[in-house]
Amino acid sequence: MKVLIIMGSQSDEKIMEECSNWLNWFGIENNMVVASAHRNPDKVRDLMVNAKANGYGAVVAAAGMAAALPGVCAAYTSLPVLGVPLDGGLPGGIDALYSIVQMPAGLPVGTLAVGKAGARNAAVLAARIFALSDNKIAEKVEAFKAQEYKIA
Repeated sequence: MKVLIIMGSQSDEKIMEECSNWLNWFGIENNMVVASAHRNPDKVRDLMVNAKANGYGAVVAAAGMAAALPGVCAAYTSLPVLGVPLDGGLPGGIDALYSIVQMPAGLPVGTLAVGKAGARNAAVLAARIFALSDNKIAEKVEAFKAQEYKIA
């Protein structure tokens, strides 16, 4: 299984590279794609509708300001969606955080911290999810814990 990292803007790439780097450390294949819920809704829908068939086991969706992307992703897939709020509107990304965490009942998005910490934790959470059915990733999760939650 692999992780699809989707972000609303090319300017989000620097932060979301943290997620990709950490996923790589866990041995989890991943792909980063730019697709905005507002500017490219058809692209987002196509990515999500086909994600499972394309071998993805989870989605990390990052967005700032209105931060609709994680919720839209969750609406189109049954895969776990992990939302990373990004700074870009109100100070500290509080607008994005509230947008992602306030999903209606039945349509969950696992919401992480704002910015780099959230990007990194999305990778760790995806690794923990995959570790439930993949012993190699489970070993990496245990090694990560033994290394005081730091990648080598």
